[in-house]
Amino acid sequence: MSVLYENAAVKIEIHPSEIPWLKIFTQHPYKEMSEVPQEIKNEIYRLLDIIEREMIAYYAPDKINIASFGNYLPHVHWHIMTRFAQDSYFPEPMWGTKQREAVLQLPSFEVFCDRLARVLKG
Repeated sequence: MSVLYENAAVKIEIHPSEIPWLKIFTQHPYKEMSEVPQEIKNEIYRLLDIIEREMIAYYAPDKINIASFGNYLPHVHWHIMTRFAQDSYFPEPMWGTKQREAVLQLPSFEVFCDRLARVLKG
């Protein structure tokens, strides 16, 4: 996975996919969100908000999906996915049943990542 941004508390990774998809991980491998110190929780929520706003502004998606499972990887992390009615799985989750073969014509993910990295570095 490619790291887009990191600080002492968290890192943001790029998840390869047909849709724009990022993941926020805690630097320390907490198993449950209730174990995460409040200041790191605040940082996660701050980043979720920034990423969602930037995805909406850049892609104008049909929906943003934000999820935290950690069943296979018991390390607190959040998925932030830009969803489109014509993506392969919509309205199912990206882990659900594929609905169609899709070829999305989206603005550049690389440009989005560069733009987001600049915003995050403030």
